[in-house]
Amino acid sequence: MVPATASRKSDPRNPATRWSDQVSLTPRILAVNVFALLLLGGGFFYLDSFRTRILDGRVMQVRREAGLMAEALAAAPKKARPALLARLAHDTDARLQLLDTADEVLLDSEQLGGPTFTLIDPRTDGLSQRAARWLDAGIDFIVRAPSSPTYDPARYRVPPDPDMARRTLALSATVWRAPDRTPVITAAAALPDRSVLLSTINARDITERVRVERYRLSLVVLFALLISVALSLFLARTIVDPLRRLARAAVRVRLGRAREVVVPRLPDRRDEIGMLARALSDMSLALRARIDATEAFAADVTHEMKNPLASLRSAVDVLARVDDHDAQARLLAIVADDVQRLDRLISDISEASRLDAQLSRAKFERIDLVSMIEGLLAQRAQRGSTRGIRLHLDLMPDAHAPVMAEGGRLERVFDNLLDNALSFSPDRGIVSTAIRRVGGEIEVRVEDEGPGVPEEAREAIFRRFHSVRPSEEAFGKHSGLGLAIARTIVEGHQGSIAVESREDRLSGARFVVRLPVADEEAA
Repeated sequence: MVPATASRKSDPRNPATRWSDQVSLTPRILAVNVFALLLLGGGFFYLDSFRTRILDGRVMQVRREAGLMAEALAAAPKKARPALLARLAHDTDARLQLLDTADEVLLDSEQLGGPTFTLIDPRTDGLSQRAARWLDAGIDFIVRAPSSPTYDPARYRVPPDPDMARRTLALSATVWRAPDRTPVITAAAALPDRSVLLSTINARDITERVRVERYRLSLVVLFALLISVALSLFLARTIVDPLRRLARAAVRVRLGRAREVVVPRLPDRRDEIGMLARALSDMSLALRARIDATEAFAADVTHEMKNPLASLRSAVDVLARVDDHDAQARLLAIVADDVQRLDRLISDISEASRLDAQLSRAKFERIDLVSMIEGLLAQRAQRGSTRGIRLHLDLMPDAHAPVMAEGGRLERVFDNLLDNALSFSPDRGIVSTAIRRVGGEIEVRVEDEGPGVPEEAREAIFRRFHSVRPSEEAFGKHSGLGLAIARTIVEGHQGSIAVESREDRLSGARFVVRLPVADEEAA
């Protein structure tokens, strides 16, 4: 089982999201959506300015009305003033009082025609009204609304100051707060005889209007909040639950249970989470395939090394008991051959096991395959051929297109293919190499005139330790890794290698390597 590993703790983190990274996605989604609703809920504070504008308008209205009523009373005979005062109070829903120069009440509309409004005792209100007052007080406290003085008709000494109205002959007004937190507006207007008209109204309609708007806004915010929470939970479920399933599957894979873990692919999702799920599933399948390949490779290595070791052990055991010099010489030759075979096998195994990692770190450069293969053929021509085999190179006009490659590794591929072709070619045969461009790829063909590769074995020859050698070749001269290494190198260069039938229908094998042409801007 693969040991559990811990992630590095030094991964760079964005300071701006450091605190939120510690919180699950579900509350973070909820917080973002609810925060937007809280901004909408800020409309409650807007209602304070709405109330202030209405109140200011009402104050101006009361002042104007007080001035007009003062002019009407000044123009009326003194005997007609009580009736006129009572009628004006009834028309304006205000309590009107006429004061003399000593601030004594001469006329009072409540005594003449009854009260036009009654202050509500908050102790008699129901629960809903009390809750509304508490909410009013809370919002006033939060928005730091200026506090109006409490209006108490039993203690008042005629607010506002009547002397100001007398001195300036101007209109003055004051806003008070009734016991039930509704506004009371008083205004004073001076008459020419220096008496003063006081007008007092309880603008309860302003508070009721604000509360109605607040109630409507509350319904909107509550409905939006319910919808937002529901959508947030749905969004969290569609995001968080699949991520948790993928995380649990990834943990089980990390713990070495790759064979029994099925990473959900979420085929119905076409979003980024679906892409992530399918990528993780493919990654786990590739990891499982890599593990299987590693285990199979280890088993093959064990099997392949046991044969020369068994031969070597037998030769050594017999050598200790043999006195004949000729027999000892033959046994020592076997030992030397087995040692060379083990050395060759270990070298090829070592290269095959490190090849993927080395290719991932290799620096690719622009390489002309024609020059590379011409150099390989020139080297072999200088060494000569013991069996009279001729090497032929066939170039197409567009064959000089460069490829991005690691030169040493790619040279190993064509060296192996030429070795293979020479091994299977008959005496005085021809090994032909053709290079041409096909679309966006460079195609290299290596053909021989040997027995060829049966169609059913064309894939098997690229497997590790699968070796089919000519009958006249000595056993153990090849490890069976050459073509497997060649395929790994070619695929690491984003290319392909395969065995195909010869178009001329002659006997022999044709190995075809295809590599992508380098882009013009590739370095």
